[in-house]
Amino acid sequence: MKHIIILGDGMADHPVERLGGQTPLQYADTPYMDMLARKGRTGRLMTIPTGFAPGSEVANSAILGYDLNKVYEGRGPLEAASIGYEMQPGDMAMRCNIITLADGRIKNHHGGHLTTEQGDTLIKYLDSRLGNDRIKFITGTQYRHLLIIRGGNKHIECAPPHDHPDEQWRQLMVRPERGYDTDGADAAAAADGRLTAKATAELINKLILESQELLESHPFNKGRADRANSIWPWSPGYRPSMKPLCEMFPNVGKGSVISAVDLIRGIGHYAGLRNICVDGATGLANTNYEGKARAAIDALKTDDFVFLHLEASDEAGHDGDLELKLKTIEYLDHRIVEPIYNETKAWQEPVCMAILPDHPTPVEIRTHVDEPVPFIIYHHGISPDAVETYSELSCVNGAYGLLRLDEFMKTFMAIE
Repeated sequence: MKHIIILGDGMADHPVERLGGQTPLQYADTPYMDMLARKGRTGRLMTIPTGFAPGSEVANSAILGYDLNKVYEGRGPLEAASIGYEMQPGDMAMRCNIITLADGRIKNHHGGHLTTEQGDTLIKYLDSRLGNDRIKFITGTQYRHLLIIRGGNKHIECAPPHDHPDEQWRQLMVRPERGYDTDGADAAAAADGRLTAKATAELINKLILESQELLESHPFNKGRADRANSIWPWSPGYRPSMKPLCEMFPNVGKGSVISAVDLIRGIGHYAGLRNICVDGATGLANTNYEGKARAAIDALKTDDFVFLHLEASDEAGHDGDLELKLKTIEYLDHRIVEPIYNETKAWQEPVCMAILPDHPTPVEIRTHVDEPVPFIIYHHGISPDAVETYSELSCVNGAYGLLRLDEFMKTFMAIE
């Protein structure tokens, strides 16, 4: 039995008054996901462990079966792995967004949806002006980049910019972690050759302010409505220790990950999955859906496991764009699920397919929430439950009930 997870990042939502009280999943035209819910078995999944923020790095790692209390090191190290930066002893890595500030507030978390080429220009400029033996800016994808601080201390509190749209940015700057044992921790940090948490926070805040001066006057921003005018580093960590999936699930002899997002590719790297790059994959609604579907189909011909990640619904949710979120859900159904199902349904070796989000990103809140997500598991011959459509509400009645964290992957991979 082959296995594929199709993950629509942030696809789950809340009832929306403009949709007659339906969620986008209920309202959107999704004949293939509804068909698979009808033919398969459904349930809901809690993807966020107690004490963790509902971020994609947490949710996707949990979905793949990892214990976050043992392996979590933030987004930075995962994205470093994705872009080929090998973290050295003493390195602290952080996701480094390029964002738009306006009127003292965070206008958006993506600098006006930068292309990778545009982001590369700005990050290289910042590295030339602010980089040194301790500080390094490294190009990632679009607005998502990397900040390396050699000797940095991860015990700091940072605000993910997508969680704070329209909020005053100065109140969200970096500070030492609450409850951190300052005296003992500072002594331990010094012994380890690291900065204190306070010194690390001060350094990052200084970089934020300096970046604003440099970016505001950069020729790229001339005449732009959404000025890419500040960096925003967050989610720090050291190099994680993660077992490859093949050691956790013996039926994953060979696996692959398909995503436009560095974070997901980084998780795949540490999980021992082959990274498949698709031309035109953007992480937005204009991504190459057909190319991703074809890459997944081709990978299933040789691999035991495929993790196919689509980011577009999450971005639409963060932007509060209801019409676009509906389109991204329909695109996933028509341009991803439909071709993969139709291509694999007659294969001699059956394919077990799972469809789910990692977390909800409600359009009217514009940030992630820690709530159960609906999932489908389907393969030829599975005994269906009574659920007829795929949505947050219908899957409450699914045969799998409410699973938590690694229970999903254990259940999914036990199907042989």
